[in-house]
Amino acid sequence: MIRNIRIAGFGGQGVMLTGQLLAYAANKQGLYSLWVPTYGPETRGGTANCSVVISDKPIHSPVFKNADDLLIFNEPSMQKFMDKIKEGGNIFYNSSLIKSHLEKEAIHIYGVPMTELAQSLEKPQVANMVMLGAYLKKVDIFKEDVIIDSLKHFLGEKKGHMLPINQKALCVGFEAVA
Repeated sequence: MIRNIRIAGFGGQGVMLTGQLLAYAANKQGLYSLWVPTYGPETRGGTANCSVVISDKPIHSPVFKNADDLLIFNEPSMQKFMDKIKEGGNIFYNSSLIKSHLEKEAIHIYGVPMTELAQSLEKPQVANMVMLGAYLKKVDIFKEDVIIDSLKHFLGEKKGHMLPINQKALCVGFEAVA
């Protein structure tokens, strides 16, 4: 098993945290993983993307051309990466910000209104967790407790109080594509 994942959006949308969380969770489950960040000229507001490779065997290169899964948080990222998906792959996109109609044969496409759903929770910062919840529902790789433990790790003691709202955001995303 090998899974190539690309996550892309504006800096500040939680792109990097989402990728780190997936890579860390894979390791906790006994899988191999690599996380490679790519930043635009600005950290917040500029473009950012990361690639995550997950495998049950050692990974020899973090480089891939086409992803199995794309998690796209904004329109510029959709334009850049929408053609870099494998046949049979999955595209999860932020339908709150991306209004272009997307049709691709042999690709599974999921519009997730991550921005709107996070705002309905009165915490727009958890939009990436909404998208992650949708992803976890459709791509059955991770155990829920491993994701929660990984989230606790990244929040740390300083942001531990944010765990309940992040868990709720995961559930909202999960339900959005149920």
